[in-house]
Amino acid sequence: MSEDLNHNWINGQQLQTTDTLEVVNPANGDIVGQVPKVTEANIQQSIEAAHGAFQQWSKYTADYRGEILEQWANNLLAKQHDLALIMCEEQGKPYAEAYGEIGVCAKFIRWYAAEGKRIYGEIIPPSSPQQRISVLKQPVGVCGLITPWNFPGAMVARKVAPALAAGCTVIVKPSSETPRIAIAIFDELMATDIDDGVANILTGSASLISDTLFNDHRVKKMSFTGSTNIGKSLMQKAANHITRISLELGGNAPAIVLPDADLEAAADAIVDNKFENTGQMCNGINTVLVHKDVKAEFTDKVIDRVKQLKVGPATDDNAQVGPLINADAINKVEQLVNEAQNSGATIATGGKKLPISDFGLFYEPTVVTNVTPDMSIAQEEIFGPVAPIIEFADEQEAIEIANASPYGLAAYFFSNNVNTIHKVSEQLEFGMIGVNGTQLSVPQAPFGGIKESGMGREGGHHGLDGFLELKYISLTLNE
Repeated sequence: MSEDLNHNWINGQQLQTTDTLEVVNPANGDIVGQVPKVTEANIQQSIEAAHGAFQQWSKYTADYRGEILEQWANNLLAKQHDLALIMCEEQGKPYAEAYGEIGVCAKFIRWYAAEGKRIYGEIIPPSSPQQRISVLKQPVGVCGLITPWNFPGAMVARKVAPALAAGCTVIVKPSSETPRIAIAIFDELMATDIDDGVANILTGSASLISDTLFNDHRVKKMSFTGSTNIGKSLMQKAANHITRISLELGGNAPAIVLPDADLEAAADAIVDNKFENTGQMCNGINTVLVHKDVKAEFTDKVIDRVKQLKVGPATDDNAQVGPLINADAINKVEQLVNEAQNSGATIATGGKKLPISDFGLFYEPTVVTNVTPDMSIAQEEIFGPVAPIIEFADEQEAIEIANASPYGLAAYFFSNNVNTIHKVSEQLEFGMIGVNGTQLSVPQAPFGGIKESGMGREGGHHGLDGFLELKYISLTLNE
């Protein structure tokens, strides 16, 4: 399987290089494969291919482009098991999550196969009898798409599908931590009737690839999912050619439990979200804010659930929590937990590495209580299996704690009062709000944040907007 994924795609052809990157299984440290490390010349070839292919791809009907996307989705579902195993091997998430992620890929692709047919323009009332005003939506052109390691399959589909549906051509740069699943997903796109050059994928140096794409005027749009610091640097690069850019960056999602909430349902939802993908989710809960009147009862419910979580490699059919992605990730988790404990917080359960493998990237599902908003564990994105619990006295205090963060991707809260639901939803400064539940990433809704969590949206008809230009046409009729 490893040997089958040691290539990139440029202009419909597989590219292999002598200079390669090793891909490591975070569960045990095994090298599971190598992928190409492209040169600047390879990147230029991909830009040339995507630019040339755009001329025809953008002229195809939405129906035709949708047929290609449907073929792609069908191919992925036909190989869902094998693709899930690749993801498990290089990303470490449990098999059930990996299998489900491939299903999510197909859902996004199919949704945009249909939504691309609804890219409507406008007819606007004129200002004079002889004037006719119309607005067209046209594809922007070549798009560079940079995807992360934490959802290495879903993010490829969530970026590529709307771009292709809109009539754009793409160059994808997956994370060097998890490139093989992206290549495998691309293989299934290449197995459709798609034209050569419409979709290209490159692995290697992130800075070389991004710099080359940003510095070429033929690349009209860049989309990035990753850290806020890198996002800020990419915004600066976008200034070179005023390249359109969309960014999904860091988060610090609070989950607020109000005293009238269904505590059983809230505990289930919060634990499911917090420990999904080993806590490595940009929209995953970072801190749990609990009203003082229900804190003790609710904390006990969370601890009971967390203690039951099974940690292990993806080869363990019962595993619910896998390894962290690399040593830096687990070191950060350890540091934040230790700092919190030294500052007066209490480790209610967990709080240490687990000796599941010598590679050392498994961390015990952890609940930390007596956390205060000024602690680093509450200020920084943990990106690990740790749930800090913060007490608040009233609704307004909870909102103030949540909104004090510079991030604004997602927030969650639990209440059964309809008035409270509306008031809190409107006051929270986040791009996405989950009320009495934590599922946010669905094909039909706009996913994205505000403040330092980025700009632009993925999902919904809004996800097409970043790949379309508006063209206003004013026609004056002859007398």
